Amino acid sequence: MGLLIDGEWSTQWYDTKSTGGKFKRSAAAFRNWVTQDGSAGPSGEGGFEAESGRYHLYVSLACPWAHRTLIFRKLKDLTDHIDVTVVDAKMPDEHGWTIPEGADPVNNAETMWQVYVAAKSDYTGRVTVPVLWDKKRNTIVSNESAEIIRMFNSAFNDITGNTDDYYPEELHDEINEVNERVYHTVNNGVYKSGFATTQEAYDEAVTELFDSLEWLEDKLGKQKYLAGDQLTEADWRLFTTLVRFDPVYHGHFKCNIKRIADYPNISRLVHELVAVPNVKDTIDMDHIKTHYYWSHTSINPHRIVPKGPLIEF
Repeated sequence: MGLLIDGEWSTQWYDTKSTGGKFKRSAAAFRNWVTQDGSAGPSGEGGFEAESGRYHLYVSLACPWAHRTLIFRKLKDLTDHIDVTVVDAKMPDEHGWTIPEGADPVNNAETMWQVYVAAKSDYTGRVTVPVLWDKKRNTIVSNESAEIIRMFNSAFNDITGNTDDYYPEELHDEINEVNERVYHTVNNGVYKSGFATTQEAYDEAVTELFDSLEWLEDKLGKQKYLAGDQLTEADWRLFTTLVRFDPVYHGHFKCNIKRIADYPNISRLVHELVAVPNVKDTIDMDHIKTHYYWSHTSINPHRIVPKGPLIEF
């Protein structure tokens, strides 16, 4: 994955030399919020009112961060109100995320970096998905998945009539506490393990990862969901990493102390969430495996995509 420097594409990879071999993820650059009345959200500026057909979502079916937004688009009945562009499974080193011909009706872009430049001509930073685009103002609303799913959770309720709440006020503290650990040690922990370039950095990341999986297994042995008896965003944020774990992260990212299949309580959660209506439709395992094994040539230089393991949800 490259980046843009003053609006110019560069194939520069993450600088792990300056971090002692550790992978460090960049913070999202676009942090505006869609709200019911267009007022400003917790960050960014106002002017992004919830309207049917106004917003467009750019995603990868392989990316766990983008997968969150696709799930919430389904859960909150937004499929008729927010359209989607899906990038290619294969991410060439020289272009980053690429877009199939004719797949972008909004910007007619061939790469995701062109979408970013369309929003900010001198943008400097990583080019990531998901991206929520505003067709009215011709700019990026947000490229922070955690915030996009919260917008989807509540901003469009008056339009869809769907008031299901995956971030209920009375559970904010519990959800936020779980999210904090899961993000740093599991969601991002698999990447810290897989992209580490020293033994010490890998050992630290993979140890934290499996310590947290044990913690999650114990928690789910005492309660149905991560924040208690109610399904919340905390479960969905973890879920998109879990479905990729055994087929990709276990082998490709060397997260191989255990499989998710070896954790009965975590496995129970995965199977239960897969069974939620329309969620299984958001999982494309061929796309997922092709992206990781083909695109990360620093880890898999021959781009061989393994046949297994057989995952039955």
